[in-house]
Amino acid sequence: MGASTSRSPRLTWAAAWSGVLIGALLVAAAIIVPRVTPIDVAIGTGDFDDWKPLKAAWEPELTPTLLLPVAVGLLGFVLWPRLSRSSTWPQFLALTFVGSWLWTAALGHVGGAQAIRKVFDRDSEYFVGAKEVTSIPQFMTEFVDRIPKHVDDNWPIHIAGHPPGATLFFIMMNRMGVEDPYTAGMIVMTLGCTAAVGVVLTVRTLASERMARRTAPWVVAAPSAIWMGVSGDALFTAVAAWGLALLALSATAERRSRLVGFGLGSGLLLGLCVYLSYGLVLLGVLALAVLVLGRRWAALPWALGGALLVAAAFTLAGFRWWEAFPVLVTRYYDGIQSDRPYGYWVWANLGVWTFSAGLAVWAAFGRGIAEVRRRAAPERFAPAVLGWAGFAAILLATLSSMSQAEIERIWLPFTIWVLILPTLLPAHWHRPLIATQMGTAILIELLWTTQW
Repeated sequence: MGASTSRSPRLTWAAAWSGVLIGALLVAAAIIVPRVTPIDVAIGTGDFDDWKPLKAAWEPELTPTLLLPVAVGLLGFVLWPRLSRSSTWPQFLALTFVGSWLWTAALGHVGGAQAIRKVFDRDSEYFVGAKEVTSIPQFMTEFVDRIPKHVDDNWPIHIAGHPPGATLFFIMMNRMGVEDPYTAGMIVMTLGCTAAVGVVLTVRTLASERMARRTAPWVVAAPSAIWMGVSGDALFTAVAAWGLALLALSATAERRSRLVGFGLGSGLLLGLCVYLSYGLVLLGVLALAVLVLGRRWAALPWALGGALLVAAAFTLAGFRWWEAFPVLVTRYYDGIQSDRPYGYWVWANLGVWTFSAGLAVWAAFGRGIAEVRRRAAPERFAPAVLGWAGFAAILLATLSSMSQAEIERIWLPFTIWVLILPTLLPAHWHRPLIATQMGTAILIELLWTTQW
């Protein structure tokens, strides 16, 4: 026993460095291969397509606004331990949201308010297209007909590439009087930042409050906050996180009223996710993980019932998901995706994803596998399962060939769950590794201008 215990720290250290090395090699290979081989990875020809494989422009610039994330990072690094220890659980959830919002907003404003405004003001985005919709019933019934690229009035790429739920959100925003793209961006960012609260709540429900408190800094301070601040996918991430949080509450409920109420609520949100993005069907992997951890399968029929209500509503409104998806696949390959080589992107996606997740996640993969294999106590087993379920969804996404490039934002709804894994690393590693996560985000902002 003594020998095994003494080797354990060395094994943990070796596994962590092995994971980091794998992640770093994927990043390096994804960058080098397009530059030393004749392979055309077809990232695009726009302003943000000159730094393969990241959807970004190489524009190193030391600007005064870079002090925003530096200041927020330092403030959080100093104050978070004391504030989190002294806070009640409700206060801690509020602290998690505030921390997520400040970090995300600071990164989002490195390029000034214009950096957010210009994203949501592009012709290809939902917000601009939503302004042109005068009739929601007509929008729903004609939606599929306007997906193909060859039709004269085809939808812009982002509207065409998603079910109508994504655009409906922006239509509703426009109907409520939101016409400024910067305001729209701040609303999306604020809603997106609630995802961190949903993840922390899920960890507390399935593991423990202690582990949930340890999870929060990883979810808050990740490099992925760069894209959470300027992407409609942040909204999808929040809806998914709260759907899974409600499913966890249902699957662990002791009272039938909570089982039914939370179960239906989770189904409504997770069902809505499928009408926000086709790829969010893969949330089924995480939902299954939650049900296994909650050990209350009675939650499943209520969740399915809620999801079917959403499907019925969209179908009755004129949009049939199963008819739209094949049309979308055709549109997908009528565009630049047909030129993006699967043999490169199937693995290079993971290199791009590392910019969003950070190398600390790779350091934790080995520990996550170990906790799952030895079926540790729920406090450690549940975070390991949730983290690996999120990564399993990512692997399925990249194998599907429907995710090729631009996944730094597309995979945000899955990435936020993989960010739980570093929680399992030795406690004395946490602060240095969290510092590297924040440093990675600041370095990206310093060296690149990302499209989102």
